[in-house]
Formats: sequence, C-alpha cells, structure tokens
Amino acid sequence: MSVFVLPDLGEGLQEAELVAWHVGEGDHVVADQPLVSVETEKAVVEVPSPQDGKIARLCVHPGDTVKVGGALVEFEEGPRADTGAIVGELGAVAAPPAAAKTPQTPGVRAAPAVRALAQRLGVDLAAVAASGPGGAVTSADVERAARARTEAEPVEPLAGVRRAMAVNMARSHAEVVPATVSDEADIEEWPPRTDITIRLAQAVVAGCAASPGLNAWYDGRAMERRLLTQIDLGLAVDTEDGLFVPVLRNIAARDAADLRRGIEAMKKDLRARAVPVAELRGQTITLSNFGMFAGHFAALVIVPPQVAILGAGRIAERAVVADGKLVAHRILPLSLTFDHRAVTGGEAARFLKAAIAELQRAG
Repeated sequence: MSVFVLPDLGEGLQEAELVAWHVGEGDHVVADQPLVSVETEKAVVEVPSPQDGKIARLCVHPGDTVKVGGALVEFEEGPRADTGAIVGELGAVAAPPAAAKTPQTPGVRAAPAVRALAQRLGVDLAAVAASGPGGAVTSADVERAARARTEAEPVEPLAGVRRAMAVNMARSHAEVVPATVSDEADIEEWPPRTDITIRLAQAVVAGCAASPGLNAWYDGRAMERRLLTQIDLGLAVDTEDGLFVPVLRNIAARDAADLRRGIEAMKKDLRARAVPVAELRGQTITLSNFGMFAGHFAALVIVPPQVAILGAGRIAERAVVADGKLVAHRILPLSLTFDHRAVTGGEAARFLKAAIAELQRAG
C-alpha cells in the first residue's frame, strides 16, 4: 500500500477540514483527478490525486480535521507522482455534495468533480483543451480556461475619484472598529414637499447636541479623541465617476434656506466637476441618504478621522398602532455606524434617539 497525505496548502495553513470525497474505496482514479474537497480558513480547495491507481482505503471522513502531512487515502501499490505540489485555492465557494448531479457533456471525459467545477465557473467542457490521461479534462484545464476567458475581458484601471474612494475604503477597513445601531422614525406628520435632506441635516445637529462625542475626530496612533464644536457635515453623493463627499460647513448655525442654497451650489459644482479640493475635506460627521435608491438599513463605512456616519434608508408606509388603531404611516429607517474605539454604544444610542425625536417633530 502507498499512502497519500494532505499536501502543503500554501499561505502558512497547517490544517483543513474535510468537506466531501469525490471518490470511494475500490474506485480507479487517474493522476490529477480530484480526490477530495477540504476547507481551510481561506477557501474550499480540491486536492487532486498524485497518481493513477485504485483506492484501497479512505483514511478520514467528512467533517474531520486533517493536519498537513496527515494520511488522506491509501492506494494499492502502483506508480506514484510527486506529492509535494502546493494546491491552489479555487475561491471561497461551497463544495458540491458528493451525490450532486452535474450536466454531462457528450464526448468529453471528465470526473464528476471536474464537471461540477466547470459548471460553477461557467466553462464549456467541450471547448476545453484536455491534458489528462486518455484525453480527460482535469480541474487544472478548467481553471486555465476560466482564467483565459476572464483575462480577455476589458480591464478598467481605477483613477481619479474611484481610485481615491478605493484608498479611503481600504484605510477605513484597516483602521476603524465599526459598530452599527439602527432604528426608525415615524414621519407621518411631515407636511407635503418636505425637504428630506434638510430634515436629516437638522437631525444630525440634534444628535450632536445630545451626544457631542460623535462630532469628533479620532487619532488611533495617539489614542486621542478631539471633540469638535462646529458641525461640518459631509454629504455622500453618488456619481458615475464615483463617490464624492462635499462638505456643508457649520450646519448648526444655518437655517433651512441657507442649507438648501449650499446644497444647490454643491450640486452645481459636482455636475461641472469644479468642487474645490478644500470643500471635499474636513468633514466632522457624514450623512448618506442611500434610501433614495434602495435599501432600509446598512452597515456604513467611516472615513477616518471621523467617528460616525448616519444613513437614511428608503421611506415606506408601514402598519403601526396609533391611538389604539392599526394605521399606515410613513417610516424612515436610520442606521448609525460609529467607530467603537472612540464612541460608546450609549453615546451612539443617545445620538440616534435625539435624531429620531427631531425627525418626528411636525413641521
């Protein structure tokens, strides 16, 4: 008997969980035919056979954890191939059940696991150049065909606004410890043609008054929080070129008409791509009205050094109980994401409570 062990899976991984066998005891296999799917902390990986031969014994069962170098399968004596190859990742996708049925391609030799892989990757087996024994298509052939198709698609290098957005999102992911609290505001008492953006800006002012710690900047390296007295509101604006976040300065000191003039001037500058760089910097807290497109709640992204962003979801009528009766009211979903390094859950909840009270104020 010869024993095939779990090979080095790469990237320092030392063990894997067995997901499913693609062969059984007594089966005859060919080199490079997938034997088993294992799951690491990074992906599901198919482990191919190192040789042609007959399976004498399966050494582990689905659900077992196997360390690198641990026995996977015993072969009856026969020619062996190199067992030291590093197995490549196939992507974080679920392995198909052992009994799953996959489409058959007439005239093409391929193991069931190879057919399942081709189906997942959208590869036509009939168009794949086979390199396996006897003209069989291997998993490597399928992956090569999938890569070739993908590489033929046009590439769009990120530049300008989209590149800046990518950099900021990566920075946020690396630095911020986000948490989100959500609630709803009953806005049935709003008069017709209410300016939603202005009402949301006023809600931010009310929230900051109740919980000043959310209008702040946080320095993670120095572990310092700077509370800011002036509220400079960043407004997330989606455009074909990417995400812009221009700033409405000192919103607590401005009335509704002045804020609306500022927003219109901002929109004009965005259309002309003439927003001064200074007006894209220095936000102390951000508002995202994503509900104008779709969605109720969201876990939003905070761009340091800010510590909070308020999101407004799609307004919709909901059944509520008012004065003992079931009636339909307009409801505005709200999501407040905050940096938990600098803001406590209590501070965030007090901010949201005050913002909701302001939004539910009639007129």
